[in-house]
Amino acid sequence: MNPFVFTADMMPLLEAMPQPLAIYRLAGRQVYAEVFSNGFCKLFGYKDRQKAYIDMNTDMFRYTHPDDVARVSDAIQEQIRIGGGVSVYYRTQIRDGSSQGYRIIHATGNAIPTDSDIRTALVTFTDEGPYQEESEEGEEQAFRRTLVNMFHEESILRSSRYDAMTGLPGMTWFFQLAESMKKKLMETGTHSVLMFIDMNGMKYYNAKYGFSEGDELLKAFARLLEKIFGRNHCCRIAGDHFLACWRDEGLEPMLESLLQETQELNDGRSLPVHVGIYSTSLEDVPVSIACDRAKYACDTLRNTYQSACCRYEIGMKETSDRRQYILTHLDQALSEKWIQVYYQPIVRAVNSRVCEEEALARWIDPEHGFLSPAEFIPVLEDAGVLYKLDLYMVDRVLDKIRQMEEAGHYIVPQSVNLSRSDFDILDMAEEVRSRVDEAGISRDKITIEITESVFGDDFEFMKEQVIRFRQLGFAVWLDDFGTGYSSLDVLQSIPFDLIKFDMSFMKKLEEGDSGKIVLTDLVRMATELEIDTVCEGVETEAQACFLQEIGCAKLQGYYYQRPIPLEDILQKYREGRQIGFENPRETAYFDSIGRVNLYDLTVITGEESESFRNFFNILPMCIMEIKGADAHYARTNQPYRDFMMRFFQFDVSDPGTAFPSNPDGPGAAFMTRVRECCETGNRVFSDELMPDGTMIHSFARRVGENPITGTVAVAVAVLSVTGPGDGTTYSVLARSLAADYYSIYYVNLDTDEFIEYSSSAGTEELAMERHRKHFFETARKAVHTRIYEEDRDAFLDRFTRENILRELDEQGVFNAAYRLIDTGRLIRAKMKITRTRPDESHLVIGVSIEKGAE
Repeated sequence: MNPFVFTADMMPLLEAMPQPLAIYRLAGRQVYAEVFSNGFCKLFGYKDRQKAYIDMNTDMFRYTHPDDVARVSDAIQEQIRIGGGVSVYYRTQIRDGSSQGYRIIHATGNAIPTDSDIRTALVTFTDEGPYQEESEEGEEQAFRRTLVNMFHEESILRSSRYDAMTGLPGMTWFFQLAESMKKKLMETGTHSVLMFIDMNGMKYYNAKYGFSEGDELLKAFARLLEKIFGRNHCCRIAGDHFLACWRDEGLEPMLESLLQETQELNDGRSLPVHVGIYSTSLEDVPVSIACDRAKYACDTLRNTYQSACCRYEIGMKETSDRRQYILTHLDQALSEKWIQVYYQPIVRAVNSRVCEEEALARWIDPEHGFLSPAEFIPVLEDAGVLYKLDLYMVDRVLDKIRQMEEAGHYIVPQSVNLSRSDFDILDMAEEVRSRVDEAGISRDKITIEITESVFGDDFEFMKEQVIRFRQLGFAVWLDDFGTGYSSLDVLQSIPFDLIKFDMSFMKKLEEGDSGKIVLTDLVRMATELEIDTVCEGVETEAQACFLQEIGCAKLQGYYYQRPIPLEDILQKYREGRQIGFENPRETAYFDSIGRVNLYDLTVITGEESESFRNFFNILPMCIMEIKGADAHYARTNQPYRDFMMRFFQFDVSDPGTAFPSNPDGPGAAFMTRVRECCETGNRVFSDELMPDGTMIHSFARRVGENPITGTVAVAVAVLSVTGPGDGTTYSVLARSLAADYYSIYYVNLDTDEFIEYSSSAGTEELAMERHRKHFFETARKAVHTRIYEEDRDAFLDRFTRENILRELDEQGVFNAAYRLIDTGRLIRAKMKITRTRPDESHLVIGVSIEKGAE
């Protein structure tokens, strides 16, 4: 392009003219000011001509009324580009501040023919007076009132045609403009393109930088589109989606410029851009269909995390036709039950029984055969009609529950999936409630599954929906946990009943220990939050065993059963090939033992124990079920299986393996303590001396009781194994002390926390009774209920932290004698307190007794 240059004589003459005029030129898609006359500067309040050039060439419409910017810009561009005249009224503010409000300006102009390829136009301006909403009657006032009405009508028209945020044409208006452009290009034998543009990752951009920053990025991108394609050739559909139209010829360099300059928006704090392109060279179709096809091309880039473009190809037409078929045949597919419900069992890890079932849609089409859910569900969701399918699924599930009741089978909860678009169309909580209640089905038999991704657009709204469902008595699960970036944030804010780990976790288990570590910690986290867990995609026995060990309560996958229709479920029962449904009355019991993480010692102690964490990492642990003389293993971890094989040559790999019963052999003392734990509910220690002199120190805690069978579940951990000649150990000391002391307390002076041990005097069995805090406060309260009244005050006067520490410093020991009240009789007791060595921050307190009436 040759530069347009005014001669040395022409420029001063033009600038000196008293008439308000300006000369503009078009460069690319931008309009630049070349000349401003003295009259222009006076009219618009510029005392410095250079300031006028700077303002006009950086933000030409800075002082123009916002509702008039698009109209004036389009008029000037069309005049310069196409030629001919222009006449436009608009409102503007005066720069020198001498005038308040807006003034009405009438701009008229014509294109200037030149010898070069630069397009220019000369525009003159007339001041029509101040802009006022109301004015008195009169010829001049009537004229101004007409202009005011025109501006009002223009504002209404603009609000209906243009996007409020970006100022670009709205979709409806853009379709008309794009259709007109396409026809003009076709008349010249030129192909046009329709582009669907997506800023990839806007959701997470907003989460990171805030919505206001996100809006600024959208505005900056809109200005970039306007610069490259022109205001009337692009639009914002909604959110971060845009459309643009242009000539197919020479498009690639413009797209390269778009992708490059997008990276530089907001000082480089931008996002990748995906562009789908449809060209009329393939087929002349209405703009709306071209838009759909361009979007399909754009969607193929969904898993690409960098800027890219994709042209729609003929092969994509099949996908487009299939999409249209799905939408037009949905109602028929529902009414004629082309869409069938398949059920995949969710199996309780601890008993291998079906405790839940998930309802899944399968479209068996008479023309196209089997349609994958991945094929029709996104189409229905994009079109906003997925709610029809989801409510259909609820109705079919309710029918299934009635049929199972009639067949005499246990009824386990059925889960149905709901999408984000459902909640935009209907009050889904009320819709589901009314259907369930009308069917006469208990609400706890229907579970709602919602994916983490549905919370992105309106978090608080979706949080409210989850709470509503739970208040109505429906369990709500967080589906596909681990596929999004904000799952942990969602868990902290929303009270889910269960999280379902995505099947991608199963694939990572095969990649190394890191996958096992992550999943183990996630299950433990969920357990501590009192949230149930299920892992989908379980395909091997090894995966199932690992999930059982770490406390994942429920399992789902092809290892147990593929999704099948109701008819096949009933047939399996008739043939005796079923997995078997869990008795709902036993659900709470299996919940309690299924959630135990056999790699976490705190489930044994029932509380956080700093001392245990200091000495033990992964201990041999198991869950045993005890009923009468019968004792068998329900769950074991690998360290426990290794322990049993090494010391007893006994394989406990299979759940249900019976504990070896021998009244006089190894394990007899251990089982005595375990049965005591079952009967009393107290946590117990067991110290068992093996024939070869090995001492096994273990610990047990009751975790649940089956209300149907009376079976009691006990969690067991092997704390230490001491070989012959290993020296004095905790186990040996504990057994020796148990013969002389009724109670032993181990007190941390720094934290005032303590552990209490108790036994029956004269026996060699010591059981942990409790871990607690505030020893001195707790002990002084117990004095009032246990020490004989005549001894109470004297004991309390001596038994203070200060007195005890002083006597220990002076004498090395603290001794006290008093009488206890025990079932109406007096018991003489002696207390002895010493410091531990060399660490003097702990006390050992022993209470010995001598029974006998006073």
